[in-house]
Amino acid sequence: MSYDLIAILMFSTMMLMLLTGQRVFGAIGFVAVLAALLLWGDRGGFDIAFSAAMKLMKWYPLLTLPMFIFMGYVLSESRIADDLYKMFHVWMGGLHGGLAIGTIGLMVLISAMNGLSVAGMAIGATIALPELLKRGYDKKMVTGVIQAGSSLGILVPPSVVLVLYAMIARQPVGQLWLAGVVPGLMMAAMFILYIAIRCRLQPELGPVLPKEDRTIPREEKIRLLGAGLLPLFIFATMMIPFVNGWTSLVESSAIGALAAFLAAVVKGRMTREVFENSVRNTLGITCMFMWIILAALAFGAVFDGLGAVKAIETLFTEKLGLSPWMILILMQLSFIVMGTFLDDTAMLVIVAPLYVPLVQALGFDLIWYGVLYTITTQIAYMTPPFGYNLFLMRAMAPPEIGLRDIYASIVPFVLVMVLALSIVMVLPGIALWLPGVVYGN
Repeated sequence: MSYDLIAILMFSTMMLMLLTGQRVFGAIGFVAVLAALLLWGDRGGFDIAFSAAMKLMKWYPLLTLPMFIFMGYVLSESRIADDLYKMFHVWMGGLHGGLAIGTIGLMVLISAMNGLSVAGMAIGATIALPELLKRGYDKKMVTGVIQAGSSLGILVPPSVVLVLYAMIARQPVGQLWLAGVVPGLMMAAMFILYIAIRCRLQPELGPVLPKEDRTIPREEKIRLLGAGLLPLFIFATMMIPFVNGWTSLVESSAIGALAAFLAAVVKGRMTREVFENSVRNTLGITCMFMWIILAALAFGAVFDGLGAVKAIETLFTEKLGLSPWMILILMQLSFIVMGTFLDDTAMLVIVAPLYVPLVQALGFDLIWYGVLYTITTQIAYMTPPFGYNLFLMRAMAPPEIGLRDIYASIVPFVLVMVLALSIVMVLPGIALWLPGVVYGN
């Protein structure tokens, strides 16, 4: 049997196992170890899995994962994120669609606190969604706003997904984070512009809050402003030393986790229950990520040994005669298809061993491609019929919001994201400008 056929068999077996509902790390790791044992015997097969484990354990920046995840859960469980929404509620309620615009702002700040889209979705659905519906906002508008805003969590630093991409692609995490800042803020601004225009044309979609709800003492408004900006202060205490080179990435993540913990203590919200839930959730998600990375490294090692990456490159560039840009577009489309039944981490670890070397061979910048991958993943999360965020929203939404409403709500936001993706593809400087300024590239 040829190596090309073995590679195809490995990939198809892995996809079949995933479709049957197996855990991502179990499917990927099982196929990798089984293929290694069959190809190179007991010694070679076990060596590949063992070397993948050692590579994972020696990767020092991986320590950032539990720190960032703990920081996000502390801020979420201690309800500090509630203060953010109260701030937007008071300061922006006088605009048509003001609370929806504030929700996008809330999601950006939540992203800067956590780096996971699931956390943004949970906070948006529990805090913002009931308030928006109670204030007479259109249910399709608000569900679309929350889904689109929560997707920013995997693009705006400290994005956990970009940390994983950095490990697999062997790229600096700091540069990837900075590369995601401008595209992430640009996408948030495009969401806000769409909401403002749409609610201006159709005021019934986002009515202005009654005056009595907005009339509060100036001292209270200032207090809410300060409370709402607390997460920004936590983010600044973590990122400023790192960007200036005063601390390493791991040290900055520890500063962020400690700052979040102290903020919860000072506000009197660090109860035993909050601490226990934060630690338990942090441990669960960190272990899940480590198992997935371990399986991905083993799978990638077998693929490299088979020469599958070189074979795919030859197929696209020589046999099919496709241009580099056509190949890049096909890769992005494949992410959207896979996103209908896989999450971002699973997509990354499945195709990264194939795509990253291919992107490099085609002459594209791997930092820029990391941003493209992340934006495409955001789109895939919300693409019917099986987008990941669609079902998360259905699980969290009240009974009056059906799956049909959720599907319809996301269409304009997906179009906005496709436009943002196209802009970043055509103008790579949008993603590469900030890393170039900070690191002098």
